[in-house]
Amino acid sequence: MKKLLSFAASAIGAFTLFIGSALAGLPQSGLGSVSGLSSAADIQTGIANLINGILNFVLIVAVAFVVVAGIRLIVSGGEEGEKDKSKTTIIYVAAGIIVVLLAKLIVLFVNNLL
Repeated sequence: MKKLLSFAASAIGAFTLFIGSALAGLPQSGLGSVSGLSSAADIQTGIANLINGILNFVLIVAVAFVVVAGIRLIVSGGEEGEKDKSKTTIIYVAAGIIVVLLAKLIVLFVNNLL
């Protein structure tokens, strides 16, 4: 049940995060004049935006995992096994966040290089 609620919360958060970006790309006059990708620079920008969007979603999920692990740590009631699981989860998620931030840095560097 906790996994389902965590997944639902992160899915709703991601939906609300990306729907604004999707709607911002539409012209003010309506849907009639939306054009597709037209050049290599547009494709490169689109791929970089897609990768950054995926990495942002992973960061949102990571923060949700830290929150869940923190709640598990508080609710553990002094049980050493549960406290150790929560601390390990937080450490692994922190390492994952560092990896994702480095990946964002690599994407930015490659995008600027090309």
